[in-house]
Amino acid sequence: MDGSETLDGERPLDRSPEEGQRFVRRMYLPRVIGYALAFVCIGGGLWEIGTPAWAWAVLFLNCFLWPHLAYHVARRRPDPYRAELHNLLLDSAAGGAWVAAMGFNMMPSAVLVAMLAMDKAAVGGLRFLARSLGGQAACALIVWLVTGRLNITSQQVAALCSLPMLLLHPGMVGYTAYRLARRVRQANDLLSMLSTIDGLTRLPNRIHWEQAVANEFARCRRIGHSSAVMMLDIDHFKAVNDTYGHPTGDEALRAVAAIIRDSLRLHDVPGRYGGEEFGVVLPGIDTDGAAALAERIRRRIEQSVLEGTRGVRVTASIGFAALEPNDNDHGAWIARADRALYAAKAGGRNRCIGAETRRAA
Repeated sequence: MDGSETLDGERPLDRSPEEGQRFVRRMYLPRVIGYALAFVCIGGGLWEIGTPAWAWAVLFLNCFLWPHLAYHVARRRPDPYRAELHNLLLDSAAGGAWVAAMGFNMMPSAVLVAMLAMDKAAVGGLRFLARSLGGQAACALIVWLVTGRLNITSQQVAALCSLPMLLLHPGMVGYTAYRLARRVRQANDLLSMLSTIDGLTRLPNRIHWEQAVANEFARCRRIGHSSAVMMLDIDHFKAVNDTYGHPTGDEALRAVAAIIRDSLRLHDVPGRYGGEEFGVVLPGIDTDGAAALAERIRRRIEQSVLEGTRGVRVTASIGFAALEPNDNDHGAWIARADRALYAAKAGGRNRCIGAETRRAA
């Protein structure tokens, strides 16, 4: 099944050929099963009016050949999505023709019309359902004018033959809708993750990281725990890009991000602040703890080869700030750590400076 926003006015929404092919494949098995159930349902109605052999042959071809033909035709069209929508309209038209061929036998006719309506509403919403019902009614009228049959009352055979479709088809539609909803949920989860994660370093991006700082600021204000923010900047990173190229610079950024991540505790939150600058939230830590952790990260970066083929090494400057009562909001907290970072860079780089002490750690 597809979402309810399938149609825009009278035209299908633009879909890529790949999306169309997926839609065709998704409709194939439900159509095969649905037509097999329809054969039994319609057959009960035809049996009660003594339908000739040629009509049974047409029903057999419609129910057991058409699903495969529709699949292969739609897959070979330049626009498979539009072709499959046309197939679905033909399904409804055929249903209307068989309703009239049964003489409007009440039980199988009601079941067939209801199941076809369920399919079309799930695929294309009310607009598509209205189109399919219009085609269905037109075909039913044409066949009735030709045959003139009217056999509204359902006997036992027609009622029993309608039960498989009545009982099994809604479950099949529901399961198909469940699978689609699960795929949509997975896609939404992926989009949510991509909106919060920096694609290069796989760390939280700036917006998501600043939200983590804001959450920690509110938590500390509420329960009075200590906490610190660390800001890290790679020294002379532009020279790395200029000398080795941006792909090597990207490798260096990923390596630094990995060092930061591996050096932290489980509940610390690192993030890419922008460019070659990173931030870290350090819950439950004071100035001395932040200084020790910052120095450990600085040394690991200094001692690491970030890109093996060219032997790229870098250093980093780090500023940190423990939360203080005069920090009015999380932005002021980050700003103090950032000023400490710039003090570290102004003091010669490759060092750690605390916002409160303004001295090398």
